[in-house]
Amino acid sequence: MVHDAHGAARADDSGPTGLRLAPGESSPAPGPDEDDLPRDRTQAILEATKQVAALLKQKEHRFALAGSVAAYAHGVSRRLQHDVDFCVLREDADTVAATLREGGLTVHHAPEDWLLKARCLGQSVDIIFELSDHPVTPELLARARELPVDSVRMPVLSPTDLLVSLLKAFSEHHCDFGAVLPIARSLREKVDWQEVRRTCGDRPMPAAFLFLLERLDVIDAEPGQRAESFKEQP
Repeated sequence: MVHDAHGAARADDSGPTGLRLAPGESSPAPGPDEDDLPRDRTQAILEATKQVAALLKQKEHRFALAGSVAAYAHGVSRRLQHDVDFCVLREDADTVAATLREGGLTVHHAPEDWLLKARCLGQSVDIIFELSDHPVTPELLARARELPVDSVRMPVLSPTDLLVSLLKAFSEHHCDFGAVLPIARSLREKVDWQEVRRTCGDRPMPAAFLFLLERLDVIDAEPGQRAESFKEQP
């Protein structure tokens, strides 16, 4: 889940709680037996990602893959452990929910008003309308890149937008630099760091993370800051 800034959005593998069925929701068609699911968690998440993306592509919905699976699609080598995140426009939420229901998925309205939750092949799927308190926009989706995700091509958030979404999610209550550091290292050559600084560098937690990246030589310091640091040296 990308929207960890709210502190309560991480999916629980035991199933959704405090949720209600989306309007018009009926009991889903029987899903695959758990014994038929991939034993590897990463592969199970990828299978769910591919199935949901195929449903959305079939009806030509505007969307983009986000979160840890988007990082995986961009080449970040890591085991997937949590949910699948898809960005859609808020005005498309009802039609997206209908598409997923037609595909046999159960869709729930979460207590938070910025996403829908679904289950696919035993995995949690979040349909997100906001990324860290900012609405998903047509411009954001237009910047997405078409990439293969385990052989199925789908739009994926650009590396810069992905890093911005992860850094904006940092707060005093959720600030896991260790989870984002490997992503920043892997994507550093693909990210517009000037845009990242412009968009979220004035916030304390993202600014601290950017400073950490500089000290670790993952990214260069801003020219003005580099000059000041030279002046301070004896």
